[in-house]
Amino acid sequence: MEKRTEWYLEYEIQINRPGLLGDISSLLGMLSINIITINGVENARRGMLLLCWKDEQIQRLKSILQTMDTIQITKLRKPKLRDKLAVRHGRYIHRDSDDQKTVRFVRDELGLLVDFMAELYKKEGHKLIGIRGMPRVGKTESVVAASVCANKRWIFVSSTLLKQTIRDQLIKGEYSPDNIYIIDGIVSKQRANEKHWQLIREIMQLPAIKVVEHPDIFVQATEYTMDDFDYIIELRSHLEEEITYQEVDGTQFKQGNGLSMFDF
Repeated sequence: MEKRTEWYLEYEIQINRPGLLGDISSLLGMLSINIITINGVENARRGMLLLCWKDEQIQRLKSILQTMDTIQITKLRKPKLRDKLAVRHGRYIHRDSDDQKTVRFVRDELGLLVDFMAELYKKEGHKLIGIRGMPRVGKTESVVAASVCANKRWIFVSSTLLKQTIRDQLIKGEYSPDNIYIIDGIVSKQRANEKHWQLIREIMQLPAIKVVEHPDIFVQATEYTMDDFDYIIELRSHLEEEITYQEVDGTQFKQGNGLSMFDF
């Protein structure tokens, strides 16, 4: 028995007439292609996750759809992570045009951000994720929420979410590739001792997910570089917000509004 495969179809509506979706759904049915999920995505586009038995079914579908003047196919491929998330949330994840590993979100996309991070967490093996953002935008909360969605245990190595946390050791059960290790680059740089840095070096060798808040500050205090990060996530309150750091002295960072490192 042949294995069923998933495909992602996205098309842009050229002539939005009544019954258009019904016609396409009927066509898929005649070709024995199942619709898993369907949703509108950005800019008058509609996305579908499809399931079929043979690739030839998709080729026939493509040939027929290309003859329709009411739609224009924009994507027809094996689904990527961002395709699946686009169908779920009705919008695409936006990447930096110059650095494709940098993905950008604004605060009203927290649901999409949490879902995206949860999918990253579910993948096995080492992954180093950096997350940038100004104070109180929801960075740590999103990291923790994604851990819950992925059914992973999260461990604060350094943080200021509830209280100032600076760990210099883990107990036996906390060394696990299934854990999510959360490091605050500002707290670690400004308040940590050598034992803490030794712990971070041990954690960085584990085949597990590590999430570093303020990665730009983290690399200043370690042998790691921005190239070592697999993903850089930027979270803003709004699209025009600038993420900035200004070192005032040797013990704390401040923004232009007078916030200290503990506000991060």
